[in-house]
Amino acid sequence: MKRIRTIIMGAAGRDFHNFNVYFRDNERFEVICFTHGQLPLDVERIYPPVLAGRLYPDGIPIYPESMLPKLIKKYNVDLVVFSYSDVSHSYVMEKASIAMANGTSFMLLGPKDTLLESEKPVIAICAVRTGSGKSPTTRKISGIIKGLGLKVAVIRHPMPYGDLTKQVVMELRGLSDLDRYKCTVEEREDFTHLLKSGFTVLAGVDYGKVLKRAEEIADVIIWDGGNNDFPFIRPDLLFVVADPFRAGHEVSYYPGMVNFLMADVIVVNKVNSAPPKGVEEVIYNARKYNPKAIIVKTESVISCDCDVDLKGKTVAVVEDGPTTTHGGMPYGAGYLFAKSRGAKIIDPKRFAVGEYKKIYEEYSHLGPVIPAVGYSDEQVKMLEEMLSSINCDAVVSGTPIELSNLVKVNKPIYNVRYDVKEVEGPTFKEIINKFLRGIGLAQ
Repeated sequence: MKRIRTIIMGAAGRDFHNFNVYFRDNERFEVICFTHGQLPLDVERIYPPVLAGRLYPDGIPIYPESMLPKLIKKYNVDLVVFSYSDVSHSYVMEKASIAMANGTSFMLLGPKDTLLESEKPVIAICAVRTGSGKSPTTRKISGIIKGLGLKVAVIRHPMPYGDLTKQVVMELRGLSDLDRYKCTVEEREDFTHLLKSGFTVLAGVDYGKVLKRAEEIADVIIWDGGNNDFPFIRPDLLFVVADPFRAGHEVSYYPGMVNFLMADVIVVNKVNSAPPKGVEEVIYNARKYNPKAIIVKTESVISCDCDVDLKGKTVAVVEDGPTTTHGGMPYGAGYLFAKSRGAKIIDPKRFAVGEYKKIYEEYSHLGPVIPAVGYSDEQVKMLEEMLSSINCDAVVSGTPIELSNLVKVNKPIYNVRYDVKEVEGPTFKEIINKFLRGIGLAQ
């Protein structure tokens, strides 16, 4: 039987999972390569043989996505599989059109073919867009379960950009593990607050093995989704966070709309700061598309790690990278905190160096902030160089990472964060208690 020659389009996450659970030992398909669009990659990079399995003794090459038309023709490809997240519906169809115009079929893999089954209860927290407030929701829900005396393991959506053979299963129990696993800025953004709160975080490349480890150490597993992707593990209870600042995106972005339609609980976040019309639109869409879902309104509350007076002072603002780049937000918690404290915010664009110049060109929506990108040591050095060159009184960091552990600058760094607070609808604790009682884990 002729094998179906396949390219998997990805970004070092969903693509590897889809390969592992659907393609790795599937003799119907021959995966020619992966393509990656957003990351700075060496064209010689491969998905290693130890992970690729018996059908791929030499591993699988990874190429820039820009090469897709050439790769389709060069290798006479039959099928392109789209496997990454947080893109508009029109963007997905644009990629489908490119693939089909070059002669191939185009496919999306859904939950039935990609969800792992767990022997432990799983609560998933996902979102309709990156930057909706998923991480503080994850922290709050994890804290509620821990407070009931249950052991919690948080499985985080993957971001494996380094040596994949050393990232098959990552088990982080403290901040020192961020260095042990050589975590990137993006990984640190998503792991730091969970680790500081005392939770064990698991991530990696092979989520069958990640799940097995989580089942060994936890009573309840939390799936902490990345971007707006749907879970890798079948949830027994699914919370989905929506952002009324980007109202309408919950039904126009992939695969966030998948989450929105599957949700047991839709969390309408940022109601204290978002336009009322945006809040109304999200709720309208929730009732229209998923009328069975519980709706909870939450406020997004900003706090700082110390009491600081910024009135009249000049500051540079660093923000969460994914939220302010492909997430489409012009700013985040850092900017809002600095503005509320009367600081003078310096526009950093004229201080941009290296790849930061390209970032500001590509993401023209960015406000006067620096997105904390850092997939490589070189990008971290560029961030440090930018911050050092800006003449200001302080740096306000809205990224969850401990920025002072990564960059050394001659000015104080103040860290701010978001937390969520329920203001309308049942509380998270009420929802979780009802769920746990239903499975015999609470009274």
